[in-house]
Amino acid sequence: MDQLQFHSMSLSWLNGGVTCLDGGAMFGVVPKPLWSRKYPVNEKNQIELPTEPILIQYEGKNYLIDTGVGFNKLNEKQLRNFGVTEEGSLAASLQELGLTAADIDAVLMTHLHFDHAGGLTQWEGDVLVPTFPNAKIFVTKIEWDEMRNPNIRSKNTYWKENWEPVQHLVETYEDTLEVVPGIEMIHTGGHSEGHAVIKLTQNDEVLLHMADIMPTHAHQNPLWVLAYDDYPMTSVFAKERLMKEALANNYSFIFYHDAYYRMIKWDETGKEIVDKLERSRQPVITF
Repeated sequence: MDQLQFHSMSLSWLNGGVTCLDGGAMFGVVPKPLWSRKYPVNEKNQIELPTEPILIQYEGKNYLIDTGVGFNKLNEKQLRNFGVTEEGSLAASLQELGLTAADIDAVLMTHLHFDHAGGLTQWEGDVLVPTFPNAKIFVTKIEWDEMRNPNIRSKNTYWKENWEPVQHLVETYEDTLEVVPGIEMIHTGGHSEGHAVIKLTQNDEVLLHMADIMPTHAHQNPLWVLAYDDYPMTSVFAKERLMKEALANNYSFIFYHDAYYRMIKWDETGKEIVDKLERSRQPVITF
């Protein structure tokens, strides 16, 4: 299990499953000869995208960023179409840390697409129940509203199986939310209308989790946005603003989807890596 100590915060990456999605879709209008130099692709034109929640242990509380694809939540067609090579095993990951799902105090949802929200619920017999029964689930109001009333496009990723059993645990916010001092959720839109990023601050240092407006280190360029983004220009502008702030102030970045890096810090130009934490698991897709 990969871990990172950020001053008083301990970060651990849990096993939430692994997907392999179409590289063209993940890089939008960027030509393959460009993006494939930065992120490897297989013979099916797929790139590897883990869905690995980040556990933050801080001041005696346990906070989880997103929840993976879940276990036994996808049918055979979905497993094939989303290139799922491994489903989630959050309970086993938590057990390694001496925890259970009941020990999670809050789940910080960047958004509610299936590959982030699948682990919110689990099967008990033939009934779906909350995976984290004692946790508050924080998400933007816009995202929560669309989850329950998806449009013709978003209904393919906002599923009632992932929200109906947990609706009594959900707490929404509008622009920003200070979960506790040092943990802030910031609405950006873009990837989805309710998408948010998460900012961790300790001793004037920042770890920035850009979620799916920068799902991997290869998406650093503000113009490299996903074909999956509902509002791509919103993604471009949000990422441009956040990257300018981050590079000027020496922020580091952490990732949920990156198959190669957990954390990266670039210099002020954004061209040179000055610090990093590589993912210890050997990826299936390599250069």
